[in-house]
Amino acid sequence: MTNPSLHQFGIVGSGRVAQALAQALAPHSVAPPVLWGRSPEKLQAAVARVDRAAASSSIHQLASACDVIAIAVSDDAIGAVTADLAAALPADRAPFVFHVSGRSGAAILEPLCAAGALTAAIHPAMTFTGDPQQEAGRMAEARFAITGSTPAAIQRARHIVALLEGIAVEIAEDRRPLYHAALCHASNHLVTLMTGASHALEKAGVHDPAGLLAPLVRAALENSLKQGFSGLSGPLLRGDDRTIGSHLDALDTWYPDLLPAYRAMALATLDELERSGSPVASALYSRLR
Repeated sequence: MTNPSLHQFGIVGSGRVAQALAQALAPHSVAPPVLWGRSPEKLQAAVARVDRAAASSSIHQLASACDVIAIAVSDDAIGAVTADLAAALPADRAPFVFHVSGRSGAAILEPLCAAGALTAAIHPAMTFTGDPQQEAGRMAEARFAITGSTPAAIQRARHIVALLEGIAVEIAEDRRPLYHAALCHASNHLVTLMTGASHALEKAGVHDPAGLLAPLVRAALENSLKQGFSGLSGPLLRGDDRTIGSHLDALDTWYPDLLPAYRAMALATLDELERSGSPVASALYSRLR
């Protein structure tokens, strides 16, 4: 099966991801991409930020005009948008429709399948800050988690990712929540971890915590990505019970808010050390629990 050309690309949504997709796929769409959203003000602002795009007057117009449609709305809004879009699809059209949520797979788009559409989930594993031109470029080489309702839908999803110059990674329907949890654990919790460390450094008298942390954390991240858990260093790896005890005492005195997170991450590190076959002193577990 050959991939059909993209005659017109449509997007339900007007946020950051919607703008970036419109910017990135505009060169591959014969007609300018069209966006539709419930807020006319936000819709016009979104169209203005994209080099080549137009606003659709209604979801019915978008459904009638487009052969590829992206649903780029909040996770909780996908169900309602799916129902509206399914009701708006003309009987003689069978577009390819995908959403960009990380949490959900293709099953949430079942009403569109029943209406004749090919459906999939295509989640870009990257962050969006509101610069569609920059983010269109950043999609190149980015990973996209795809889940299709059928083999044909998976092929169409791979085609869209190829147009974005990204790399498709297929995720099974029932593993989408696990996939999304892993991404949030790595990215969102990293922000929380860095914020806690920065606050602790401020308590220690450091006026520029970010400047102090940056080289250390960048090196740790690179080591982790290249070496996995073998990139671990520090007192837990060495089994320095007294050092860990001094950390706990200092945090209890100066910044007790960080203690629960410190204990939880330290215990998780000890558990991973045991799983990797490294000896772990029972005294460390006792001190941290």
